[in-house]
Amino acid sequence: MTGPEGALMTDAELVRRTLAGRTTAYEELVRRWAARVTALCHAKVRRADAAADLAQETLLRGFRALGTLADPAKFGSWLCGIALRACLDWLKAKERKHVHFSALGPDRNPEDFLQPSDDSPGLDADERGRLLAAVEALPEECRKVVMLYYYEDWTYKGLAEFLGVSAATINARLTKARAMLRERLTTSRGIESCERQF
Repeated sequence: MTGPEGALMTDAELVRRTLAGRTTAYEELVRRWAARVTALCHAKVRRADAAADLAQETLLRGFRALGTLADPAKFGSWLCGIALRACLDWLKAKERKHVHFSALGPDRNPEDFLQPSDDSPGLDADERGRLLAAVEALPEECRKVVMLYYYEDWTYKGLAEFLGVSAATINARLTKARAMLRERLTTSRGIESCERQF
């Protein structure tokens, strides 16, 4: 969405428009933030299907609570805070239990949760499933960086600013995650094609 001079509107401007009753402005915020929120949720709960639901819940909670946002320029970090709280609520719910893709039976297809990207033409459904299971098993700080880096194709600098750490920390976390993934995938069939993704 652009402003009067044709420049892209900031998140703060979109927040103000939404609060003024122009709900199409919130639709633009959703377009900007949905993938990041989904990646954060996926990193936290380790399930793509649950992450999509939690992202939608986060965006709805954000819309309903938008009037409580003190600084519209901090919409992104505020929304990510809502996402993390939604994930914690989900994880604490007694009826929820954690299921890795690797534990899914033969009647469930990993393609339902992980679509192939243009960057991974050589992976079949089983390989994608093993790769996703290995990513989901990473420690949270590594998993979050991997999810955001590969979902959003961010630079180290962009990730560093978004997560509030240095670019060197992003590099260290990605290096650690890649090493862990290589190690875990060496015990799986199809290591050659899965390993190429990292």
